[in-house]
Amino acid sequence: MCRSKRNGRAGCGGYELDMLTVIGCGNLNRSDDGVGVIVARMLLEIFQGKAPKNTQIFDAGTDGMGVMFKARGSRSLIIVDAGNTGSEPGTVFEVPGHEMEGKPPDSYNLHDFRWDHALYAGRKIFKDDFPADIQVFLIEAKSLELGLELSQEAVAAAEIVTSKIAERLKNYARE
Repeated sequence: MCRSKRNGRAGCGGYELDMLTVIGCGNLNRSDDGVGVIVARMLLEIFQGKAPKNTQIFDAGTDGMGVMFKARGSRSLIIVDAGNTGSEPGTVFEVPGHEMEGKPPDSYNLHDFRWDHALYAGRKIFKDDFPADIQVFLIEAKSLELGLELSQEAVAAAEIVTSKIAERLKNYARE
């Protein structure tokens, strides 16, 4: 881990620390749409509420702007959310972040600002202070209807994704 000074704080070429940030996204009131939030909560449970050294875990819910600010200063970022591609429910897609970046709409409504917009805007606004290494896990939803429970397919996929990310966090903390 490098220790150069930037704005009076230890940093690494624009990064606060050699930090890996995991952000779970989604709406817990819309069935499988909440799967990213559930993965973040499962990770926190595995690590007993405290992420391993040089890592952080957040539940961003549907706050795209929050994703942008929580990712700032990290070297690496993992985002977890539900997908709705028409694939088999519970299918897990792991996609490089640059493929998911989307230009925000030309509106003044922050409710329309999603995490894919946060990737685009964060890179433009924060430049070197925004993660270059971004992975996105999308879990194919069975239902996005109003409801508080995940489908069995989403639960099984969430367990797989949680296990993969937990291993990455453990390995990252050892480096």
